Amino acid sequence: MVKFYSSSDTYTYPFTAVTLAYFLRYPNPYSTHVLSTDTIARHYDPTTQRLTTIRLHLKRSKLPSAVLKLIPRSLIGASAGGDTQAYILEKSVVDVKEGWMDTESRNLEWTGVLSVVERQVFRRPGCTYGDDIRQTEDEDEGLWKGMEGAARRHGFIAQSSENTAADKITNNGETTEVASSVTLHSHIGEKWKKRSAASSTAPTEEKVGFFKSLGTASLQRSIEIIGLKRARRSQPNAKEGMKVVLERMREGGLVGVLEGMRRDREMILGGHAHAFKKGNTSGEEE
Repeated sequence: MVKFYSSSDTYTYPFTAVTLAYFLRYPNPYSTHVLSTDTIARHYDPTTQRLTTIRLHLKRSKLPSAVLKLIPRSLIGASAGGDTQAYILEKSVVDVKEGWMDTESRNLEWTGVLSVVERQVFRRPGCTYGDDIRQTEDEDEGLWKGMEGAARRHGFIAQSSENTAADKITNNGETTEVASSVTLHSHIGEKWKKRSAASSTAPTEEKVGFFKSLGTASLQRSIEIIGLKRARRSQPNAKEGMKVVLERMREGGLVGVLEGMRRDREMILGGHAHAFKKGNTSGEEE
């Protein structure tokens, strides 16, 4: 059983601006649940002229009450109020020459309950992007360090002595198309079944009662439907967050984006500390 959701949209900004905004989208006022972002690896292939980036995001989330009713908290490590934290692995490949960027994000936590894979493809209008993405094995050549340096060398930002002016977006009528898809698959019960079949150890009464009260197939379907509804609700927030970053770039260039990120980070950390004192953290996962 797999649930699938897709959508398409258009940004009224040029491709290079949209792809840079993607890398700079956290934090923003619509992503207060994102606690941190770390770049694990970045590699530029001089032959294909493609930039590959792997990042790790830490997000906090409040599980829907419907999920908490279906699954014992002990299986997902949630607090009494449903508060959890999860790591999201993101891989992106950008080809500025051909005019496309392919991104994929997947959860690393709770994969035994629900796997969520989100894919986005950004294109210049008229771009014919195929599925034959190949990358070289040479990871030493062209390795970039520093987001700003990578952005400048790859052509996201023009070289200029007047950095602030050069970093601003010019309104030349260009647009960027984006196609998004979310695939959800619940694996709950599958791992437990395999282990119990291969082991002579008797399962606990809690798990026996849990899986008997709701059939595995029915439980998986219910979890996937809940995840699908949440994915649909999160997409507008994701787009609004990107628009905030693009507007900051248009008004103040890269300096304006970084200043906005600093303010948002202070707001998020302050709000998180206040919520911790109150014992009530919250946040919606994109």
